[in-house]
Amino acid sequence: MIAVEVGRVCIKTLGREAGNTCVIVDVLDKNFVVIDGNVKRRRCNLKHLEATDKTVEIEKGASTEEAKMALDTAGLL
Repeated sequence: MIAVEVGRVCIKTLGREAGNTCVIVDVLDKNFVVIDGNVKRRRCNLKHLEATDKTVEIEKGASTEEAKMALDTAGLL
């Protein structure tokens, strides 16, 4: 199982943004995280995400611009 951590790149699997790439910017508890990137910044259930083996270097609570720039730099946007 892949660790859920700040900077982990994920793919949304459910909802209107399904298939889009996002990055975890904050871990709220064992079920919920805050995501940003190629999706609207929001709280998200981990059941709606597919974690990848990729990570980007961002700080906890990074802004939308920082998240998008980190994904773009890694070639994931």
